[in-house]
Amino acid sequence: MDTLRYKIKINGIVQGVGFRPFVFRLAHENNLTGFVNNSKDGVVVEIEGSSENITNFQTKLFSQTPSQASILDLSKKQMPPQGDKKFIIKKSSTHEKPDVFISPDIAICDDCLSDTFDPKNRRYLYPFTNCTNCGPRYTILTQSPYDRPNTSMQPFQLCKKCLEEYNNPYDRRFHAQPNACSKCGPTLYLKTDNKIISKDVIKKTSELLLKGKIGAIQGIGGFHLAVDAKNDKAVSDLRKRKGRSHKPFALMAKNIEIICKYCNPSETEIKLLKNPIHPICLLHKKNSQGISDAIAPRNNYLGFMLPYTPLHYLLFEYGCEILVMTSGNYSEEPIAITVDDVEKRLNTIYDFILYHDRKIYQRCDDSIVKLLNNNPVVIRRSRGFVPHPVQLKDNMVTEILACGAELKNTFALSRQNFVFFSQHIGNLDNPVTFDFYDQSISHLSRLLDIKPQIIAHDLHPEYLSTKWAHKQKNIRKIGIQHHHAHFASVLAEHNITEPVIGLILDGTGYGLDGSIWGGEIFIGNLKKMDRIAWLEPVLMPGGTQAVQEPWRMAVSYLYHTFGNDLKKLDIPFLKTSTNNIDFILQLLDKKINCPATSSCGRLFDAVSSILGICHINTFEAQAAIELEMACEMNDENRYINIFNDTPVSGQLSVKPLIKAIVNDIQEKTKTSKIAVKFHLSLADLFIQTIQTISKQTKINKVALSGGVFQNKIFFTYLANKLKKSHIIVYSNQIIPANDGGIALGQLALANAILKSEQVPR
Repeated sequence: MDTLRYKIKINGIVQGVGFRPFVFRLAHENNLTGFVNNSKDGVVVEIEGSSENITNFQTKLFSQTPSQASILDLSKKQMPPQGDKKFIIKKSSTHEKPDVFISPDIAICDDCLSDTFDPKNRRYLYPFTNCTNCGPRYTILTQSPYDRPNTSMQPFQLCKKCLEEYNNPYDRRFHAQPNACSKCGPTLYLKTDNKIISKDVIKKTSELLLKGKIGAIQGIGGFHLAVDAKNDKAVSDLRKRKGRSHKPFALMAKNIEIICKYCNPSETEIKLLKNPIHPICLLHKKNSQGISDAIAPRNNYLGFMLPYTPLHYLLFEYGCEILVMTSGNYSEEPIAITVDDVEKRLNTIYDFILYHDRKIYQRCDDSIVKLLNNNPVVIRRSRGFVPHPVQLKDNMVTEILACGAELKNTFALSRQNFVFFSQHIGNLDNPVTFDFYDQSISHLSRLLDIKPQIIAHDLHPEYLSTKWAHKQKNIRKIGIQHHHAHFASVLAEHNITEPVIGLILDGTGYGLDGSIWGGEIFIGNLKKMDRIAWLEPVLMPGGTQAVQEPWRMAVSYLYHTFGNDLKKLDIPFLKTSTNNIDFILQLLDKKINCPATSSCGRLFDAVSSILGICHINTFEAQAAIELEMACEMNDENRYINIFNDTPVSGQLSVKPLIKAIVNDIQEKTKTSKIAVKFHLSLADLFIQTIQTISKQTKINKVALSGGVFQNKIFFTYLANKLKKSHIIVYSNQIIPANDGGIALGQLALANAILKSEQVPR
């Protein structure tokens, strides 16, 4: 029988997830010799044996891949046999350029959870139990490849028993880089009343939480600020100290059964909660009795996640049932990752600190997901996702860095046909966050050994991401219009090349004409995009101040619709408002500091304020979110035939909608019903326009993007109506529809520009 030998290079999530021991066992089962090793080229396998055994090996390589592994690319070439006597796992090599893919951090697996709570197991109650199927990855890594010396586990020397596991290819902890136990691994400490405690730490922490104390608790990607969710005073105190007056807090529950006491998650949502990412999942409230009303004021949803580290699970063993687990930061600052950082920046918030001595090298906030129209969508792509790449259909022309936007920033790097997103960075208008942004670009570029030849950035000259791009020397920059990038992000995510209709709705974006866009309809693809229709521009009195104060936009829309007659309107907004409406009218009349905007987000703000729901945004999109929350459930009332005279191109006027809303207010219609009518009627305006454009152009596909499409009522109604009219609907799912996903569109459009330059003229 002929002996064959092949060299196989495997790329994907194949380091730190038990892939090499899997290959080792598979080779032995098939009587193959050779070796496997981690290299900066991915995982390299050389196998030698019979043709039948090699074929069986290759088949099982895909069919029996470890649960957390993901093969994204595989190449194979035949080599001359070398007569190896056995199959071994070689030491990692580091001399080549890395095409390696770094594993994200993974929630504790069931086996390790069982070990942690088994009194007979040597890791009983150990808060850092992990294996090749779970535990920290990206956040503890300094450089590739993923080996212990390149992680924050380097200072911890394995004890005899842990070393035996680490060296045993048949053990699930074989080459588990964070592997440790209480004898050789990280230690937990509690700092309270200026004392550092190292015994019975978790029990004492739980007792403090149950007494209403606020804790800074170290996790995988940073510190959480934690309180007992059932203690109303503790939750209210946390709001005051953190400077977060209304934005909902994230919750961590002991198990699914506890979550089901307060929400009614679907089977899909339960799967999302149990996913190895263990994201925050936005679930509709069923019952909030028993937990503080201050957790999610004026909101119909609770953001729940399950514990994702052994430490988290242990916290629930001493009486806690639900904990508020919000990012360890002041609003809009990056999450703290060191004790020094906590003591320096958060000293006025916490009562105690629970920390350990395993360093966090990269901060990473919790990811957020929700179900929209029965499909899971990502709202914030961070822990558990990053740095797993988004895979495109075609290779990029070169390596590109996309700088992202100003708000909800993430940046992205390309290599071949893969796009690597950063973790959630946040809003860049904070010096600490901007420093985090700058450091993260350097870190991820170095980790993946990507040296960008092109920088893609937003056109807005005042975005700090744009200013950062312009400061980079000796590299070409390509400016990308904000809403083009939103549109392109859907095209890239779904690998769409033909012309489609794009409906892009958000709060703010610098338009090609210098005005502020945000309610746009395009036709095009990655090669060309034409703006076909847009919401009729209105003035933003005070510029960016109108974003923080929606009542200003309410005055602007009323003035735009009724002119000076608005003062004759018999509506509570004009009678009870303590705001200086006359001053705003003067600004509007003289057009002083009043830029024009077609923003759909600002329209939501205006209606929310006109209805008396929210006049001030204490967090981004608060007025729009509370307008959605005010809607009467299962109500499909809308204003009929108010847009009959609307053109299908150019400016789309919402004056008929504002008039209908004011009329309803004057007739004392319930606010909840008016809120529903607004959502569905505005959707009808876009549906009607898209249907007409589709008939005229014979294009039956539409791409939806922008933060407005995170509104469940609006998105579900609009998408389903379009589908019923035989229009195929595409939207962002694996990246956020908000500005957190815009970097993908920047990359795709910059690449299209580079491709067009390569075409002979």
